[in-house]
Amino acid sequence: MSLTQKLINDGKDAVEEMLDGVMAAHASHLLRPVPRAIVARHGPRAGKVAVVIGGGSGHEPSFLGFVGKGLADAAAIGNVFASPPPQPIIDASLAVQGGAGVLFLYGNYAGDVMNFTMAAEMLELDGIEVRTVVTTDDAVSAPARDKRRGVAGNVFIFKVAGAAADLGHPLDEVARLACHANARTFTMGVALSACSLPQTRRLNFELPPGEMEIGMGIHGEPGLRREALRSANAVVDEILDTLLAQMQPVTGDRIAVLVNGLGATPLMELYILNARVAARLAKAGLVIHHTLVGNYCTSLEMTGASITLMHLDETLQPLLDHPCDCAMFRQG
Repeated sequence: MSLTQKLINDGKDAVEEMLDGVMAAHASHLLRPVPRAIVARHGPRAGKVAVVIGGGSGHEPSFLGFVGKGLADAAAIGNVFASPPPQPIIDASLAVQGGAGVLFLYGNYAGDVMNFTMAAEMLELDGIEVRTVVTTDDAVSAPARDKRRGVAGNVFIFKVAGAAADLGHPLDEVARLACHANARTFTMGVALSACSLPQTRRLNFELPPGEMEIGMGIHGEPGLRREALRSANAVVDEILDTLLAQMQPVTGDRIAVLVNGLGATPLMELYILNARVAARLAKAGLVIHHTLVGNYCTSLEMTGASITLMHLDETLQPLLDHPCDCAMFRQG
């Protein structure tokens, strides 16, 4: 198998060099007080719950792009597609905790669960109260909700938690609202090509030309099935049929939409998908309150997309609308 082409120097240095570049571009928003931890320059403050997110590199702008005032206070950064170890999580938490406790938010992956749990135990030994919410928005990765993966819907869940913390809610309430947001967020994706790690530059799976994989995960985890590539409208229809069946909205309900690129899909194609999403939701009598289109949770250079729906209510809508100012995401 031939090697893929990447604009890198040495694969083993890719994450550190990326972080150097991030800091050079976004120093007005971010601090880097310790290795593999990014901290909001203006978000943390005394008496506020600290929201700490994190996960593997290769999903940019997740996770580091969502650190800033009104969203996450810090992010711990792992190697490509690998969980951050406990120490950066601890260091990030210590750098931003303001005496009101820390909320950990991350996707449901074994390495992340293990390392964030270890970090929480160490922080609690130092007298810092920690709550954890694990995101599980991938609608087709497992039948049971608590076994599902956290994918692009993280953006909405992080946003709700960050707003709640910024508004001064106590730790248990911020955690409750994050759980509520997670329970009402549903994502499903499709992959058209594989990606390759910087260290190996070899495709991490094979997907023949002319085929797609429905339901594939953001690290290349197997999806529901492979089949011949279908039209954009047909793909959206299957995804929305699945998401709406699980969400069970009624006429007049308000929805937030994310059409997310996996890294190599042109914006033209993402907007074509969004046109169908908008038409289908309107036909179902649902009101689109907020739409995001673009790369929010990627998988290196994978071609494909995911669609996320958040089922809004009187609690979630104002939190989603709350202003934030991050390195790679701004609202209000």
